[in-house]
Amino acid sequence: MGDTGDQVKAFVIDTNVFIHYPEAALSFRDNEIVIPLQVLEELDGLKVYPDQRGKSAREAIRFLDTVAKKGNLNEGVKLENGSVLRVSLLQPSRLPEGFDTTIKDNRIILCALELAERGRQVFFVSKDINARVKATALGLKAVDYEKQKVDIASLYQGVIEVDANTETLAALEGNGELSWRDQLKANEFVILRNGQREVLARWNQDRGTITLVQAELGSVSGISPLNSRQRIALELLLDDSLPLVSLVGKAGTGKTLMAIAAGLRKVIDEKRYTRMLVSRPVVPVGKDIGYLPGEKGAKMANWMQPLFDNLEFILLAHKREKIKSADQLVKDKLIEIEALSYIRGRSLPNQFIIIDEAQNLTPHEIKTIVSRAGEGSKVILTGDPYQIDNMYLDANSNGLSYLVDRFKGQAVYGHVTLQKTERSNLAELAASLL
Repeated sequence: MGDTGDQVKAFVIDTNVFIHYPEAALSFRDNEIVIPLQVLEELDGLKVYPDQRGKSAREAIRFLDTVAKKGNLNEGVKLENGSVLRVSLLQPSRLPEGFDTTIKDNRIILCALELAERGRQVFFVSKDINARVKATALGLKAVDYEKQKVDIASLYQGVIEVDANTETLAALEGNGELSWRDQLKANEFVILRNGQREVLARWNQDRGTITLVQAELGSVSGISPLNSRQRIALELLLDDSLPLVSLVGKAGTGKTLMAIAAGLRKVIDEKRYTRMLVSRPVVPVGKDIGYLPGEKGAKMANWMQPLFDNLEFILLAHKREKIKSADQLVKDKLIEIEALSYIRGRSLPNQFIIIDEAQNLTPHEIKTIVSRAGEGSKVILTGDPYQIDNMYLDANSNGLSYLVDRFKGQAVYGHVTLQKTERSNLAELAASLL
Protein backbone atom coordinates (compact mmCIF):
# COMPACT_ATOMS: atom_id res chain seq x y z
CA MET A 1 0.00 0.00 0.00
CA GLY A 2 1.27 3.44 -0.88
CA ASP A 3 1.31 6.34 1.51
CA THR A 4 -0.42 8.78 -0.85
CA GLY A 5 -3.01 8.55 -3.53
CA ASP A 6 -4.29 5.31 -2.02
CA GLN A 7 -8.09 4.99 -1.82
CA VAL A 8 -7.89 2.33 0.85
CA LYS A 9 -8.98 3.71 4.22
CA ALA A 10 -6.91 3.18 7.36
CA PHE A 11 -8.84 2.38 10.53
CA VAL A 12 -6.85 2.86 13.72
CA ILE A 13 -8.51 0.73 16.42
CA ASP A 14 -8.57 1.74 20.08
CA THR A 15 -8.27 -0.84 22.88
CA ASN A 16 -11.86 -0.47 24.06
CA VAL A 17 -13.15 -1.61 20.66
CA PHE A 18 -11.47 -4.99 21.18
CA ILE A 19 -12.93 -5.18 24.69
CA HIS A 20 -16.35 -4.49 23.18
CA TYR A 21 -15.84 -7.14 20.48
CA PRO A 22 -12.56 -9.12 20.37
CA GLU A 23 -12.80 -9.85 16.65
CA ALA A 24 -13.72 -6.29 15.70
CA ALA A 25 -10.98 -6.26 13.07
CA LEU A 26 -13.15 -8.51 10.91
CA SER A 27 -15.80 -5.77 10.70
CA PHE A 28 -13.72 -3.58 8.38
CA ARG A 29 -13.72 -5.03 4.87
CA ASP A 30 -11.20 -4.31 2.10
CA ASN A 31 -9.31 -1.64 4.04
CA GLU A 32 -6.28 -1.33 6.27
CA ILE A 33 -6.62 -1.98 9.99
CA VAL A 34 -3.89 -0.44 12.12
CA ILE A 35 -3.33 -1.48 15.72
CA PRO A 36 -0.97 0.79 17.65
CA LEU A 37 1.60 -1.00 19.79
CA GLN A 38 0.08 0.70 22.84
CA VAL A 39 -3.16 -1.20 22.23
CA LEU A 40 -1.30 -4.49 22.53
CA GLU A 41 0.27 -3.26 25.77
CA GLU A 42 -3.13 -2.34 27.18
CA LEU A 43 -4.62 -5.69 26.18
CA ASP A 44 -1.68 -7.39 27.88
CA GLY A 45 -2.39 -5.46 31.07
CA LEU A 46 -6.13 -6.24 30.98
CA LYS A 47 -5.80 -9.97 30.29
CA VAL A 48 -5.22 -10.78 33.98
CA TYR A 49 -8.57 -9.31 35.07
CA PRO A 50 -11.21 -11.90 36.05
CA ASP A 51 -14.10 -9.88 34.61
CA GLN A 52 -15.40 -9.59 31.06
CA ARG A 53 -12.69 -7.09 30.18
CA GLY A 54 -10.05 -9.69 30.94
CA LYS A 55 -11.92 -12.35 28.98
CA SER A 56 -12.29 -10.05 25.96
CA ALA A 57 -8.64 -9.02 26.17
CA ARG A 58 -7.55 -12.67 26.16
CA GLU A 59 -9.81 -13.44 23.20
CA ALA A 60 -8.48 -10.43 21.29
CA ILE A 61 -4.88 -11.50 21.98
CA ARG A 62 -5.64 -15.04 20.75
CA PHE A 63 -7.23 -13.60 17.62
CA LEU A 64 -4.18 -11.42 16.91
CA ASP A 65 -1.88 -14.37 17.60
CA THR A 66 -3.74 -16.39 14.97
CA VAL A 67 -3.30 -13.54 12.49
CA ALA A 68 0.39 -13.21 13.35
CA LYS A 69 0.99 -16.84 12.37
CA LYS A 70 -0.02 -15.99 8.80
CA GLY A 71 2.54 -13.28 8.21
CA ASN A 72 4.46 -10.28 9.50
CA LEU A 73 2.22 -7.95 11.53
CA ASN A 74 4.64 -5.07 11.08
CA GLU A 75 4.31 -5.29 7.30
CA GLY A 76 0.64 -6.30 7.30
CA VAL A 77 -1.29 -9.57 7.11
CA LYS A 78 -4.19 -10.16 4.75
CA LEU A 79 -7.44 -11.14 6.51
CA GLU A 80 -10.28 -13.27 5.19
CA ASN A 81 -12.46 -10.17 4.79
CA GLY A 82 -10.06 -8.58 2.32
CA SER A 83 -8.49 -6.14 4.78
CA VAL A 84 -4.86 -5.93 5.81
CA LEU A 85 -4.06 -5.83 9.52
CA ARG A 86 -0.81 -4.46 10.84
CA VAL A 87 0.72 -3.26 14.09
CA SER A 88 2.25 0.21 14.08
CA LEU A 89 5.09 1.42 16.27
CA LEU A 90 5.28 4.84 14.62
CA GLN A 91 4.57 8.28 16.09
CA PRO A 92 4.33 11.62 14.24
CA SER A 93 7.57 13.50 13.70
CA ARG A 94 6.13 16.65 15.29
CA LEU A 95 4.07 16.28 18.44
CA PRO A 96 1.11 18.61 19.10
CA GLU A 97 2.04 21.29 21.62
CA GLY A 98 0.94 20.41 25.15
CA PHE A 99 -0.14 16.88 24.22
CA ASP A 100 0.81 14.54 27.07
CA THR A 101 2.55 11.56 25.49
CA THR A 102 2.82 9.68 28.78
CA ILE A 103 -0.89 8.84 28.49
CA LYS A 104 -1.39 5.62 26.54
CA ASP A 105 -4.67 6.81 25.00
CA ASN A 106 -2.85 9.83 23.61
CA ARG A 107 -0.11 7.68 22.09
CA ILE A 108 -2.80 5.62 20.35
CA ILE A 109 -4.26 8.82 18.90
CA LEU A 110 -0.78 9.94 17.81
CA CYS A 111 -0.42 6.74 15.80
CA ALA A 112 -3.48 7.79 13.82
CA LEU A 113 -2.05 11.29 13.46
CA GLU A 114 1.17 9.85 12.03
CA LEU A 115 -0.77 8.07 9.29
CA ALA A 116 -2.72 11.24 8.51
CA GLU A 117 0.53 13.17 8.13
CA ARG A 118 1.52 10.67 5.45
CA GLY A 119 -1.55 11.65 3.46
CA ARG A 120 -3.65 8.60 4.34
CA GLN A 121 -7.42 8.72 4.79
CA VAL A 122 -7.54 7.83 8.49
CA PHE A 123 -10.41 6.96 10.80
CA PHE A 124 -9.74 6.71 14.53
CA VAL A 125 -12.21 4.13 15.92
CA SER A 126 -12.96 4.27 19.65
CA LYS A 127 -15.78 3.65 22.13
CA ASP A 128 -14.29 6.39 24.33
CA ILE A 129 -16.08 9.70 23.69
CA ASN A 130 -13.29 11.79 25.20
CA ALA A 131 -10.66 10.06 23.05
CA ARG A 132 -12.76 10.77 19.96
CA VAL A 133 -13.05 14.44 20.97
CA LYS A 134 -9.27 14.71 21.40
CA ALA A 135 -8.68 13.03 18.05
CA THR A 136 -11.12 15.39 16.36
CA ALA A 137 -9.33 18.38 17.96
CA LEU A 138 -6.16 17.20 16.23
CA GLY A 139 -7.91 17.20 12.87
CA LEU A 140 -8.57 13.47 12.67
CA LYS A 141 -11.80 11.77 11.68
CA ALA A 142 -12.98 9.95 14.81
CA VAL A 143 -15.87 7.48 14.81
CA ASP A 144 -17.59 5.10 17.19
CA TYR A 145 -17.61 1.37 16.50
CA GLU A 146 -20.97 1.07 14.76
CA LYS A 147 -21.09 -2.61 13.85
CA GLN A 148 -23.45 -3.69 16.64
CA LYS A 149 -25.53 -0.54 17.01
CA VAL A 150 -29.31 -0.34 16.76
CA ASP A 151 -31.76 2.55 16.61
CA ILE A 152 -33.16 2.75 20.13
CA ALA A 153 -35.95 5.10 18.98
CA SER A 154 -37.45 2.35 16.81
CA LEU A 155 -36.50 -0.63 18.98
CA TYR A 156 -38.98 -3.52 18.84
CA GLN A 157 -41.46 -3.30 21.73
CA GLY A 158 -43.07 -6.73 21.51
CA VAL A 159 -46.53 -5.17 21.53
CA ILE A 160 -48.64 -2.81 19.42
CA GLU A 161 -51.55 -0.71 20.68
CA VAL A 162 -54.58 -0.12 18.44
CA ASP A 163 -57.97 1.52 18.82
CA ALA A 164 -60.85 -0.91 18.32
CA ASN A 165 -64.62 -0.59 18.22
CA THR A 166 -67.01 -2.40 20.53
CA GLU A 167 -67.89 -5.01 17.89
CA THR A 168 -64.23 -5.99 17.40
CA LEU A 169 -63.69 -6.46 21.11
CA ALA A 170 -66.90 -8.50 21.39
CA ALA A 171 -65.83 -10.75 18.49
CA LEU A 172 -62.42 -11.37 20.02
CA GLU A 173 -63.82 -12.15 23.45
CA GLY A 174 -66.64 -14.27 22.06
CA ASN A 175 -64.57 -16.41 19.67
CA GLY A 176 -61.28 -16.38 21.52
CA GLU A 177 -59.46 -15.29 18.37
CA LEU A 178 -59.72 -12.79 15.55
CA SER A 179 -58.40 -12.58 12.01
CA TRP A 180 -55.77 -9.87 11.85
CA ARG A 181 -54.97 -7.61 8.94
CA ASP A 182 -51.24 -7.29 9.56
CA GLN A 183 -48.47 -9.85 9.78
CA LEU A 184 -46.99 -9.62 13.25
CA LYS A 185 -43.84 -11.14 14.69
CA ALA A 186 -43.70 -14.38 16.63
CA ASN A 187 -44.91 -13.86 20.21
CA GLU A 188 -45.93 -10.28 19.55
CA PHE A 189 -48.97 -8.94 21.42
CA VAL A 190 -51.78 -6.54 20.59
CA ILE A 191 -53.51 -4.25 23.08
CA LEU A 192 -56.93 -3.37 21.68
CA ARG A 193 -58.27 -0.25 23.34
CA ASN A 194 -61.76 1.20 23.43
CA GLY A 195 -61.88 4.22 25.69
CA GLN A 196 -60.59 3.10 29.09
CA ARG A 197 -61.15 -0.56 28.28
CA GLU A 198 -58.30 -2.78 27.10
CA VAL A 199 -58.34 -6.30 25.70
CA LEU A 200 -55.13 -8.23 25.26
CA ALA A 201 -54.32 -10.66 22.42
CA ARG A 202 -51.30 -12.63 21.19
CA TRP A 203 -50.30 -13.29 17.59
CA ASN A 204 -50.84 -16.87 16.45
CA GLN A 205 -48.35 -17.48 13.65
CA ASP A 206 -49.87 -20.78 12.52
CA ARG A 207 -53.45 -19.53 12.23
CA GLY A 208 -52.77 -15.98 11.15
CA THR A 209 -54.98 -14.70 13.97
CA ILE A 210 -54.65 -12.96 17.30
CA THR A 211 -55.80 -15.07 20.24
CA LEU A 212 -57.36 -13.73 23.41
CA VAL A 213 -55.19 -13.49 26.52
CA GLN A 214 -57.23 -13.71 29.67
CA ALA A 215 -56.85 -10.49 31.62
CA GLU A 216 -57.22 -12.23 34.96
CA LEU A 217 -54.06 -14.13 35.77
CA GLY A 218 -54.24 -14.23 39.52
CA SER A 219 -51.29 -13.90 41.81
CA VAL A 220 -47.82 -15.06 40.74
CA SER A 221 -45.90 -15.57 43.99
CA GLY A 222 -48.00 -12.79 45.51
CA ILE A 223 -47.43 -10.43 42.57
CA SER A 224 -50.28 -9.39 40.25
CA PRO A 225 -49.96 -7.32 37.04
CA LEU A 226 -51.06 -3.70 37.38
CA ASN A 227 -51.28 -2.90 33.67
CA SER A 228 -51.52 -4.66 30.30
CA ARG A 229 -47.79 -4.65 29.59
CA GLN A 230 -47.04 -6.22 32.95
CA ARG A 231 -49.65 -8.85 32.08
CA ILE A 232 -47.75 -9.51 28.83
CA ALA A 233 -44.48 -9.79 30.75
CA LEU A 234 -45.91 -12.46 33.05
CA GLU A 235 -47.39 -14.32 30.07
CA LEU A 236 -43.92 -14.54 28.54
CA LEU A 237 -42.16 -15.35 31.81
CA LEU A 238 -44.52 -18.26 32.55
CA ASP A 239 -44.42 -19.69 29.01
CA ASP A 240 -42.13 -22.73 29.10
CA SER A 241 -41.91 -22.79 25.29
CA LEU A 242 -39.88 -19.58 25.33
CA PRO A 243 -36.29 -20.17 26.54
CA LEU A 244 -35.36 -16.50 26.04
CA VAL A 245 -37.30 -13.45 27.28
CA SER A 246 -36.28 -9.81 27.62
CA LEU A 247 -38.01 -7.09 29.63
CA VAL A 248 -37.04 -3.48 28.94
CA GLY A 249 -38.31 -0.57 30.99
CA LYS A 250 -37.37 2.35 33.17
CA ALA A 251 -37.04 2.15 36.94
CA GLY A 252 -40.20 1.07 38.74
CA THR A 253 -41.90 -0.72 35.85
CA GLY A 254 -41.62 -4.02 37.70
CA LYS A 255 -39.35 -5.94 35.35
CA THR A 256 -37.03 -7.47 37.97
CA LEU A 257 -39.82 -8.04 40.50
CA MET A 258 -41.96 -9.94 37.98
CA ALA A 259 -39.01 -11.99 36.72
CA ILE A 260 -38.15 -13.13 40.26
CA ALA A 261 -41.83 -13.81 41.10
CA ALA A 262 -42.20 -15.98 37.98
CA GLY A 263 -38.95 -17.76 38.81
CA LEU A 264 -40.15 -18.61 42.31
CA ARG A 265 -43.34 -20.11 40.92
CA LYS A 266 -41.47 -22.16 38.33
CA VAL A 267 -38.81 -23.41 40.74
CA ILE A 268 -40.67 -23.86 44.04
CA ASP A 269 -44.34 -24.35 43.11
CA GLU A 270 -44.16 -26.07 39.73
CA LYS A 271 -40.65 -27.54 40.08
CA ARG A 272 -40.14 -26.91 36.37
CA TYR A 273 -36.54 -25.82 36.95
CA THR A 274 -34.06 -27.04 39.55
CA ARG A 275 -32.92 -23.60 40.63
CA MET A 276 -33.31 -19.88 40.00
CA LEU A 277 -30.03 -18.12 39.25
CA VAL A 278 -30.17 -14.34 39.58
CA SER A 279 -27.20 -12.26 38.52
CA ARG A 280 -26.21 -8.80 37.44
CA PRO A 281 -23.05 -7.37 35.92
CA VAL A 282 -20.65 -5.63 38.26
CA VAL A 283 -19.57 -2.43 36.52
CA PRO A 284 -16.37 -1.49 38.37
CA VAL A 285 -14.73 1.91 38.61
CA GLY A 286 -11.09 0.92 38.40
CA LYS A 287 -10.32 -2.68 39.37
CA ASP A 288 -12.88 -5.45 39.33
CA ILE A 289 -14.72 -6.68 42.42
CA GLY A 290 -12.28 -9.58 42.64
CA TYR A 291 -9.49 -7.19 43.61
CA LEU A 292 -11.40 -5.60 46.50
CA PRO A 293 -10.58 -6.74 50.05
CA GLY A 294 -12.90 -9.03 51.98
CA GLU A 295 -14.90 -12.18 51.37
CA LYS A 296 -16.86 -12.53 48.14
CA GLY A 297 -20.21 -12.18 49.91
CA ALA A 298 -19.20 -8.93 51.56
CA LYS A 299 -17.75 -7.55 48.32
CA MET A 300 -20.94 -8.33 46.43
CA ALA A 301 -23.41 -7.05 49.04
CA ASN A 302 -23.89 -3.56 47.62
CA TRP A 303 -24.34 -4.77 44.04
CA MET A 304 -26.66 -7.65 44.94
CA GLN A 305 -28.83 -5.91 47.56
CA PRO A 306 -31.54 -4.79 45.08
CA LEU A 307 -32.10 -8.44 44.16
CA PHE A 308 -32.47 -9.42 47.82
CA ASP A 309 -34.87 -6.50 48.31
CA ASN A 310 -37.12 -7.85 45.54
CA LEU A 311 -36.97 -11.35 46.99
CA GLU A 312 -37.87 -10.21 50.49
CA PHE A 313 -40.79 -8.15 49.13
CA ILE A 314 -42.17 -11.18 47.31
CA LEU A 315 -41.77 -13.47 50.32
CA LEU A 316 -43.56 -10.91 52.46
CA ALA A 317 -46.44 -10.80 49.97
CA HIS A 318 -46.65 -14.56 49.46
CA LYS A 319 -45.65 -16.62 52.48
CA ARG A 320 -44.77 -20.28 51.95
CA GLU A 321 -44.44 -23.08 54.44
CA LYS A 322 -40.90 -23.72 55.65
CA ILE A 323 -39.57 -20.66 53.76
CA LYS A 324 -38.91 -17.71 56.05
CA SER A 325 -36.38 -15.58 54.18
CA ALA A 326 -34.34 -15.06 51.03
CA ASP A 327 -31.26 -16.28 52.91
CA GLN A 328 -33.01 -19.60 53.51
CA LEU A 329 -33.79 -19.98 49.80
CA VAL A 330 -30.13 -19.43 49.07
CA LYS A 331 -29.09 -21.86 51.80
CA ASP A 332 -31.48 -24.51 50.42
CA LYS A 333 -29.95 -23.95 46.94
CA LEU A 334 -33.31 -23.09 45.40
CA ILE A 335 -31.93 -19.66 44.54
CA GLU A 336 -28.41 -18.62 43.70
CA ILE A 337 -27.53 -14.93 43.60
CA GLU A 338 -24.17 -14.37 41.98
CA ALA A 339 -22.13 -11.67 40.28
CA LEU A 340 -21.96 -12.28 36.56
CA SER A 341 -18.17 -12.50 36.53
CA TYR A 342 -18.33 -15.54 38.83
CA ILE A 343 -20.65 -17.64 36.65
CA ARG A 344 -18.68 -17.31 33.42
CA GLY A 345 -17.74 -20.66 31.96
CA ARG A 346 -20.20 -22.66 34.03
CA SER A 347 -22.74 -25.02 32.52
CA LEU A 348 -26.25 -23.95 33.56
CA PRO A 349 -28.81 -26.67 32.71
CA ASN A 350 -32.45 -26.71 33.90
CA GLN A 351 -32.26 -23.31 35.55
CA PHE A 352 -34.42 -20.20 35.52
CA ILE A 353 -31.72 -17.59 34.84
CA ILE A 354 -32.35 -13.88 35.43
CA ILE A 355 -29.74 -11.37 34.28
CA ASP A 356 -30.62 -7.99 35.79
CA GLU A 357 -29.23 -4.66 34.54
CA ALA A 358 -28.37 -6.31 31.21
CA GLN A 359 -28.02 -2.90 29.54
CA ASN A 360 -24.52 -2.74 31.05
CA LEU A 361 -23.37 -5.70 28.94
CA THR A 362 -21.81 -5.56 25.49
CA PRO A 363 -23.32 -7.54 22.60
CA HIS A 364 -20.39 -9.95 22.93
CA GLU A 365 -21.12 -10.50 26.64
CA ILE A 366 -24.82 -11.07 25.92
CA LYS A 367 -23.90 -13.68 23.31
CA THR A 368 -21.63 -15.43 25.81
CA ILE A 369 -24.35 -15.55 28.47
CA VAL A 370 -27.18 -16.73 26.23
CA SER A 371 -25.01 -19.37 24.59
CA ARG A 372 -24.01 -20.67 28.03
CA ALA A 373 -27.58 -21.54 28.97
CA GLY A 374 -27.80 -25.30 29.23
CA GLU A 375 -30.48 -27.69 28.08
CA GLY A 376 -33.87 -26.95 29.62
CA SER A 377 -32.92 -23.52 30.97
CA LYS A 378 -34.80 -20.25 30.51
CA VAL A 379 -32.92 -16.94 30.31
CA ILE A 380 -34.53 -13.65 31.33
CA LEU A 381 -32.76 -10.37 30.54
CA THR A 382 -34.00 -7.19 32.20
CA GLY A 383 -32.77 -3.63 31.98
CA ASP A 384 -33.18 -0.01 30.99
CA PRO A 385 -31.11 1.04 27.94
CA TYR A 386 -31.26 4.66 29.08
CA GLN A 387 -29.60 3.94 32.46
CA ILE A 388 -26.13 2.68 31.57
CA ASP A 389 -23.15 2.63 33.92
CA ASN A 390 -20.66 1.24 31.40
CA MET A 391 -18.74 4.23 30.02
CA TYR A 392 -18.27 2.61 26.60
CA LEU A 393 -21.93 1.75 25.97
CA ASP A 394 -25.03 3.78 25.21
CA ALA A 395 -28.72 3.17 24.50
CA ASN A 396 -27.94 2.16 20.92
CA SER A 397 -24.85 -0.02 21.42
CA ASN A 398 -25.51 -2.04 24.58
CA GLY A 399 -26.05 -5.78 24.45
CA LEU A 400 -29.66 -5.72 25.65
CA SER A 401 -30.82 -3.42 22.84
CA TYR A 402 -28.78 -5.44 20.34
CA LEU A 403 -30.37 -8.71 21.46
CA VAL A 404 -33.90 -7.29 21.20
CA ASP A 405 -33.21 -6.12 17.67
CA ARG A 406 -31.58 -9.36 16.52
CA PHE A 407 -33.98 -11.85 18.15
CA LYS A 408 -37.28 -10.14 17.30
CA GLY A 409 -39.53 -12.53 15.40
CA GLN A 410 -37.79 -15.71 16.58
CA ALA A 411 -40.22 -18.37 17.79
CA VAL A 412 -38.11 -19.11 20.89
CA TYR A 413 -38.06 -15.49 22.02
CA GLY A 414 -40.46 -13.09 23.69
CA HIS A 415 -40.07 -9.42 24.56
CA VAL A 416 -42.04 -6.53 25.97
CA THR A 417 -41.14 -2.93 26.67
CA LEU A 418 -42.70 -1.79 29.95
CA GLN A 419 -43.70 1.85 30.08
CA LYS A 420 -45.65 2.72 33.22
CA THR A 421 -43.91 3.10 36.55
CA GLU A 422 -45.96 1.47 39.30
CA ARG A 423 -43.88 2.40 42.33
CA SER A 424 -45.43 5.79 43.06
CA ASN A 425 -46.35 9.06 41.38
CA LEU A 426 -43.05 10.48 42.59
CA ALA A 427 -41.07 7.58 41.08
CA GLU A 428 -42.94 7.99 37.78
CA LEU A 429 -42.11 11.70 37.66
CA ALA A 430 -38.49 11.10 38.59
CA ALA A 431 -38.04 8.46 35.86
CA SER A 432 -39.66 10.76 33.28
CA LEU A 433 -38.26 14.15 34.22
CA LEU A 434 -34.79 13.62 35.67
